[in-house]
Amino acid sequence: MTVMGVLDEIVDTARYPLADPEGEGWRAAVGTAAAELAATGCHVLREFVRPELVETLRTQGAAIAPDAYYKVERVNAYNIPLDSELPQDHPGAIVLERGNAFVPRDLIPADALIHRLYVSEVFQRFVADCFGLPGLHEFADPLAGLCLNVVAPGMSHPWHFDTNEFTVSMLTQPAEAGGVFEFCPNIRSAEAENLDDVRAVLTGTGDHPVRRLDLRPGDLQLFQGRFSLHRVSPVSGAVQRHSAIFAYTDRPGVIGTVERTRQLFGRVLPDHVAAAASAVRGDRLLD
Repeated sequence: MTVMGVLDEIVDTARYPLADPEGEGWRAAVGTAAAELAATGCHVLREFVRPELVETLRTQGAAIAPDAYYKVERVNAYNIPLDSELPQDHPGAIVLERGNAFVPRDLIPADALIHRLYVSEVFQRFVADCFGLPGLHEFADPLAGLCLNVVAPGMSHPWHFDTNEFTVSMLTQPAEAGGVFEFCPNIRSAEAENLDDVRAVLTGTGDHPVRRLDLRPGDLQLFQGRFSLHRVSPVSGAVQRHSAIFAYTDRPGVIGTVERTRQLFGRVLPDHVAAAASAVRGDRLLD
C-alpha cells in the first residue's frame, strides 16, 4: 500500500479531503488549524479517523494498555529532579502526584493504526503544514516517539510542560468520568517562564484562564505543549482513559532526558545516556 493509501484508509477523507497536498481541502484544513494554533496553541480535528475504525482504534489501545509502565511518582510541572536548587516560591518546588502510565513505542505493534499514522510521510507533512513548519521529524527517542498514555481510575496526569514544542495526540478510549484535557494557552514563551502565572494555576489561585476540551475517540489534537501548561484531570468510574501521543519535532535528533525517561518508562536506554552530554535543545527553559 502506498503512503497516501495509508492516510486514505485511516482518515475520514469525506470530512478531511487530504488526498492532494496542493488541493483546496488540504489548504482549508491547514488554514483552520493554523489560525487556532496561533490563537490558543491548540486545535482539534474532530472525527479525524474513519468512524468504522474507531472501535478498532479502541481495541488496539486496550490490547497494549497492560504493557504500560505504571508507578505513582512525586514530580513537578517541569519534570526536573525534585531536589533541584530553586527558590522556595518557584513553581518547580510544588510537588505533584503523577499516576498515569505509558506504553512506549518499542511495545506498540507496527501494524497498529496509531503507528501507521505516526510514520506516514503524508500525515507528517499535513501536521507540519498545520504548524507552519517546512517539515517535521519523528522524535528520535526510541521510547517516547510514539506512546499510549494510560490513566486509570483514581489517577491523573498532573500539570506539566512538554519537552518538545509540537505534540500530536488522539484519544482512543475515554474515561467513564473525569479525564478531561485542560490547558493554559501560551502561559509561557521561549523568552519568559512567567513563573507567577504558572504558580497561580498550580496552587488554584489567581485568574489565569484554564480551557477544557471535550475530546472523543478518533479526534486528532494538535498542541503546542512546550509553552502551554496542561494536564489530564483525575479519572473516575471503572474505565481507563487511553490516548496516543505522536511526538514530532522541527529538528532532528531530539531525545528525552535521562531523568524524564526514567520517570515515564521505568528504564533508560543507551541512546538516552549518550544524548545527555549533547542534548539538542531549542531554548533555555526548564524542561
